[in-house]
Amino acid sequence: MKVSIIIPTLNEETTLPKLLESIKIQDFSDYEVIVADARSKDRTREIAAGYGCRVVDGGLPAGGRNAGARAAQGEFLFFLDADVMLPQGFIRNVYGEMQDRYLDLATCEIRPLSEYRLDRIIHRLMNAAVLLNLYIDPKAFGFCIFVTKRLFNRIKGFDETIYVAEDNDFVKRGSVYSQLRFLNSAHILVSVRRFEKEGRLAYMKKGIKLNLYRTFRGEIRNQGVVKYEFDAWKKASEPEDEFLDKIEAQLLKLEEHSRHYSHRAGTQTKKKNLRQLTPRLNEYSELMDELEIYMTKEDRHTLQKLKWRNCFRWFRRGVSGPPSP
Repeated sequence: MKVSIIIPTLNEETTLPKLLESIKIQDFSDYEVIVADARSKDRTREIAAGYGCRVVDGGLPAGGRNAGARAAQGEFLFFLDADVMLPQGFIRNVYGEMQDRYLDLATCEIRPLSEYRLDRIIHRLMNAAVLLNLYIDPKAFGFCIFVTKRLFNRIKGFDETIYVAEDNDFVKRGSVYSQLRFLNSAHILVSVRRFEKEGRLAYMKKGIKLNLYRTFRGEIRNQGVVKYEFDAWKKASEPEDEFLDKIEAQLLKLEEHSRHYSHRAGTQTKKKNLRQLTPRLNEYSELMDELEIYMTKEDRHTLQKLKWRNCFRWFRRGVSGPPSP
């Protein structure tokens, strides 16, 4: 067996079929799918079995991934989440590139299952963060980690005592033996349901807070720093950050306006009409100014410290800059 695909689940009857269908039509056959389910109360297990998956008992994501890995027979372990989808050729490309480059640990580009430009921008920033930190503080998202079983066993899998960001801890420990690499031949399609639940800008703010805490204080082993929910995708009735939610709503509204203007502009021929259809860029600029004001001096100072700390690490290791992926 070449590849074992491991998917931790909890009440995923809506999203899981889409992922399993995208796996079913891949042009690669030497794989198995293991669903590590955390006692779902819906049809998740039934659906997984119907697609021929092996179902094992899971738990929180770290525990589920570990349980799936224990049952796996593949040389490579592909860790995915239930709300992603694979483009055609994904398994073949990932397996082939890892073999060709002799890689033990890798991740790839993520793209949103969304038409919003804002979602594409956020995901580009997330990809950039992974690339910029490859050789300083390696990070990867748990829904998109590829590792050889020998390396997984060597580092004893995911740390189940970590409350959140256990995926980042996993690749950091793995990179001690085999550096995390960013694949060139594959990308994965990712749901934006967490954005919709928590708010896009609030989610980014939460990610920054989480990473700063890990950098200066270590792994997060309780819910006192950030709140994490494995299940429950219904948007909260009262937002945690009304200001960011308001800005996000205005940005998305502006994007809808821009789409409308672009569509109408394509059907208009008179210059005066085209001028009338210009998007309200001044309003967008004001929103960007508000976001800049929202970041406190302390936040800016902390980010600057992190930047210089990373540069210092490069100098100590005798590296003039981050090598290529």
